Amino acid sequence: MDRLDRRIIQCLLRDGRAPFRRIAEVADVSEQTVARRYRALVADGAVRVRVLPSHAVLGDRTWFVRVQCRPDATDALADALAAREDTAYVSITSGGSEIVCQTHTGRRHQGGSVLHRLPRTAKVLGFNACAVMHMYLGGDAKWLAFDEPLTDEQAALFRSPDQRVRGGVDGAAQAAANAGAPREQDGPLMAELARDGRAGVVELARACGWSKSRVSTRLEELFAAGSLRVAVDLAYPRFGFHVPAYLWLTVEPRLLNTTGEILSAHPETTFAAAVTGSANLLVTVTCRTMDDLFSYVTTKVGALDAVRHVDVVPVLDRLKQGGTRLHDGRLIPA
Repeated sequence: MDRLDRRIIQCLLRDGRAPFRRIAEVADVSEQTVARRYRALVADGAVRVRVLPSHAVLGDRTWFVRVQCRPDATDALADALAAREDTAYVSITSGGSEIVCQTHTGRRHQGGSVLHRLPRTAKVLGFNACAVMHMYLGGDAKWLAFDEPLTDEQAALFRSPDQRVRGGVDGAAQAAANAGAPREQDGPLMAELARDGRAGVVELARACGWSKSRVSTRLEELFAAGSLRVAVDLAYPRFGFHVPAYLWLTVEPRLLNTTGEILSAHPETTFAAAVTGSANLLVTVTCRTMDDLFSYVTTKVGALDAVRHVDVVPVLDRLKQGGTRLHDGRLIPA
């Protein structure tokens, strides 16, 4: 991946639906060049942009599960977990004897969730599940560990639609929330956005059989209400980052929120959340090398007085990134 590819990705990480025209201004190339490079990145399995319902709208609860199993059964079990719709991340860790996955429970998964099925699986020797109490999703809480980051002025041009601050009086905000609540007739629109989060109004209108004005209005309502979120999945090895790891931290409760906010703002961090259990803060990081991971743990995590213990668990193989399967380090579109 060259400098232009990395610059395009940085723009998308800040706003997955940013117009090619705006990305071209930052990258100092033509709009056509950006569009061509983006399509090549997608075809290469390096990036995938999706627009999905927010977990709050779905009524889901998010869990992280650490599954201990027989080494000879790990690959098959991990593949089965990755194939499920209620899992978002599936990784093989700990020398091949452990699987870590993110899953969801809620109205859609009554009685059939991963948490219900795993205890009855013969291949499972043990598992530990922790519920996510709070995710750190602020404007700076995203992975941005590139050598040539955007300037503050460039970054200011990109704000994901689901992160934009909306003003107005309480009554107006409530009206917007009511108008933006998902409806049954939104199904075709949501399905197309989940397939291609960068689909434009014309493409969406054609796929849904709607007018362009209806699509535009409905998108604005859904984003304004926080009913949709933009997800940008990256195949990190394609950009030279080969060492992802889970960090399970035990933090003083009174400093848990402050510590989570600090760690979530680090460029190396791909996810941070306060969780239940003795390890009460989960952070996932993606580094170039093991030396970089060592430096991150010793200098950045080690500098925080509130951290009492950290369990560093490197990922051996990731089968699912977000909601997208991976093969040989590349994203496989559904």
